[in-house]
Amino acid sequence: MASSAARPENIDTPGESGPTERRADPDGMGVLLVANPRSGTSVVRPDPMPEIRRRLPAARIEMLGDSSIDDIVGAAMAGEPPVALAVLGGDGSVSRAAQLARRHGLPLLVLPGGTFNHFARAAGLETVTAALDAFAAGTLRTAAVAEVAVDDGEPITVLNAVSLGAYPELLAEREKRTSLGKWWGGAVAAWREIQGAHRIEVVRDGRRAVVWSVFAGIGHGDPRRIAMMQRSDLDDAVLDLRVHHARGTRLRAVASLAFGRRMLALMRALRLLPPASDLERIVASSVELTVRPGDAPAVFAHDGEIAEAPATGFRLRLRTVSDGLRVYAPAGAARAASEG
Repeated sequence: MASSAARPENIDTPGESGPTERRADPDGMGVLLVANPRSGTSVVRPDPMPEIRRRLPAARIEMLGDSSIDDIVGAAMAGEPPVALAVLGGDGSVSRAAQLARRHGLPLLVLPGGTFNHFARAAGLETVTAALDAFAAGTLRTAAVAEVAVDDGEPITVLNAVSLGAYPELLAEREKRTSLGKWWGGAVAAWREIQGAHRIEVVRDGRRAVVWSVFAGIGHGDPRRIAMMQRSDLDDAVLDLRVHHARGTRLRAVASLAFGRRMLALMRALRLLPPASDLERIVASSVELTVRPGDAPAVFAHDGEIAEAPATGFRLRLRTVSDGLRVYAPAGAARAASEG
């Protein structure tokens, strides 16, 4: 289904040549790097900052603390603007940085520093070293993104997925237990969801459905999976929706959120996954849903981040944008183009 929505004026979608003539230097001159020290705390890995400072000695480095990434980038653009934006963090930080990079017409350097790093892995950036190598080589490529908007609000850039229902509820429950850590907090949240997950009502094209969850991933995903967080490539500008109709139990609603292959195989072996008859797949370039939360929390998730919505109901608009973001990626990535 083609989207007829106009491109929002505050989001810049640059071409491959970029909106500026000045290029970032290999030593990092012209790069604004925003680091989130709270990302990836559940994963034991070497501190990447020594390597980053060694290889980008001229970069301006700002740590997220009392100031948000929006404040940091806004202040930088008001002074001597950077010519490239870099972010060290997880999917939430990278997604927000992508929004700002698009707004200001900057290429994005993604330094994976989160627990899962879904977008970075899809771009071939498995490590900080791989990302710095791509920057040093000056190879840029474009990536398709999605935009999600509530009612007539500002579109939010999405790099991986948008979801409604059980998964945002589980995230909200986990956020209440940050003192337990991500893994234990997630286990407790999952147990709570088994006891009290809510059904929500969605309407699309005049068709009403009561569902446990709706997952919208960017690009065609594995048809055998329900919840998808990592895209298979950066070019596929479609939305792949998986709608889990609320015909089964809460246990199956939570089991359907299994992301990893091993966990998915375990849930399938235990016969906890919902039957195919409870699932619906929709592939489109744009989707509009009317959401009626009922007793459920009025929230949705984008790239693993929770966003609030009107409790009385809201309209969720999703659309893809081809070539919506320029990102540094390995030279072997499809459609890579030398920056020099």
